[in-house]
Amino acid sequence: MADRVLVMAGTVKGVFFFQSDKRRRDWKMTSSLPGWEVYSLLGTDGGKRIYAGTSHYAYGTTVRVTTNLGKTWKQMEGRPEYPKDSGWQLKKIWQLVPGHPSDNGTIYAGVDEAGLFVSRDKGKNWAEVSALTQDRSRAKWFPGNGGLCLHTILIDPKDKNRIWVGISAVGVFRTTDGGQTWVPRNDGLPKMMETGSDDPNAVYCIHKMVLDPKDSNTLYMQFHGGVLKSTDGADSWKKIESGMPSNFGFPMVITKSGNLFVVPLAEDNRAMPEGRFRVYRSSNGGKKWQPLSKGLPTDPQYVGVLRDAMAVDPFDPAGVYLGTTMGEVFYSANEGDSWAKLPGTLPRITTIKTCLI
Repeated sequence: MADRVLVMAGTVKGVFFFQSDKRRRDWKMTSSLPGWEVYSLLGTDGGKRIYAGTSHYAYGTTVRVTTNLGKTWKQMEGRPEYPKDSGWQLKKIWQLVPGHPSDNGTIYAGVDEAGLFVSRDKGKNWAEVSALTQDRSRAKWFPGNGGLCLHTILIDPKDKNRIWVGISAVGVFRTTDGGQTWVPRNDGLPKMMETGSDDPNAVYCIHKMVLDPKDSNTLYMQFHGGVLKSTDGADSWKKIESGMPSNFGFPMVITKSGNLFVVPLAEDNRAMPEGRFRVYRSSNGGKKWQPLSKGLPTDPQYVGVLRDAMAVDPFDPAGVYLGTTMGEVFYSANEGDSWAKLPGTLPRITTIKTCLI
């Protein structure tokens, strides 16, 4: 197993890399892709290939790859792209995830306007997973405040054909046949008719989902005003938010030991409630939540954490990382017991990802 961790922070003005050994005490920072907005990152092959979903006001949305930790980048010839006559546009690439371990070279991309794309050749060529795009409810899909984005892609480690996606502000879809057919899985979620859609089956504002590492029938969700859990593969959802200062938030992560983390925010301003910087952890599947603040700022912090700006590493104990809308990256090397700040103050942070190198 690789003994160094690479923390990748995508921002509205480039990507920043932080490297450390497994003790995670001393960090080296480098930067790359200045001038590009980076909304998604994926490290593969022990950091030898790093993909970025980039956007630029003049050059549009692209997929880029580096094989030397950001010293140089190559724009991939192919990218996720809708047919010209579809009526849909590629605005941002919100998520890049590897395929099932048995599918070497496979990458999935979640985009705005909402759609799922797949590459089977390490990002050279992309194909639309059209069965999802052509769902009969598609005409009634309406965006949330952050756009009509497919932001979460979860693949069952025990069954590569079972995949879940989360779309804001539409809902959860699941396939059990590798993407040939999809079904909505929103039973128990609060309906949000204020999205503007008149389809009651497409009005669920999913903010983030994670899959339990020990049981792939158990999923957790941060909703637009709710923290929820499913123990039946997303067939139904129940709230698990007791004891939190707010049930609103965006990011959610889980470590391989099963520790679940969220960052509650005030719904009206998308910032820390009362300016108190707190991360909440549950070690028992959401039955009880513990506020964590040791090492975090104690002065008022009216900042937010975006939906993809939180990540974990696979060490034991796991590292937990979060980036704020004010450009600071905080980390814990002991699954949330204490926190410290990574070097530098960055532009607005859109995504945090990790890989071992």
